[in-house]
Amino acid sequence: MQRGLYIVGTPIGNLSDMAPRATETLANADLILCEDSRITGKLLHHLGIKGKMEVFADYNEAEKVAAILGLLREKAVALVSDSGMPTISDPGFKLVRAAREHDIQVHMVPGATALTSALVLSGFPADRFSFLGFFKSEAALKEDNRLRHTIIYYESPNRIMGTLGVLAKVCPERQVAIVREITKLHEETIIGYPADLMGIEPPRGEIVLVIAPAPDVKMTDDAITNIVKSVAGMSTKNAADLLAERAGISKREAYQRVLKND
Repeated sequence: MQRGLYIVGTPIGNLSDMAPRATETLANADLILCEDSRITGKLLHHLGIKGKMEVFADYNEAEKVAAILGLLREKAVALVSDSGMPTISDPGFKLVRAAREHDIQVHMVPGATALTSALVLSGFPADRFSFLGFFKSEAALKEDNRLRHTIIYYESPNRIMGTLGVLAKVCPERQVAIVREITKLHEETIIGYPADLMGIEPPRGEIVLVIAPAPDVKMTDDAITNIVKSVAGMSTKNAADLLAERAGISKREAYQRVLKND
């Protein structure tokens, strides 16, 4: 293998999804950088590889970059995350950036990512979408909701039901897909409007949340009224602008609806 950094995609669930070239790369690398040696160790054992591993995680990424750069000039070093493609809501981008800045060769060995797999499973439009990392807060969602195309978040099973409540308040008109345990035994995709999904059994496992594009057509009066209530407390102008954007009505009509609700 040529010296340099090899970014290696690993399975997002089913270990049988490991690509042949990725297996070959890990088998021949001088060093494998991983988030958790226990998780990567299970993968290597499954593949019959006895590779040398070193932990490269969020907590030590910054301090390790300089030392790893020295190795990359002489060795073939593979970078993996616990699952999927490194640097996607995982450590690694600082190392890739530093390698580029120091004219060190960076090689790609692609694999699956949970976000694109969930997008395909959702059946929502995929010609334009935004991946926004892990779901943050109601305030962040209000800003994110200005994006009218498909939106993707990662979410934990401990927070998903609360997040559905936030979605029902901020964007009740947008369908949601809860995609969990992708490629695993209990893979499941649950689709519906946020308010309807609040009554489901809390889903378990690794979750990707896919939010459908906002509807292009004008909404019903009741639906518009719900949005008006959700923007209460804003200035009239800001509330009207947000209502017009989310409900597909003119700014003039939105302004009148907000005034009527005051």
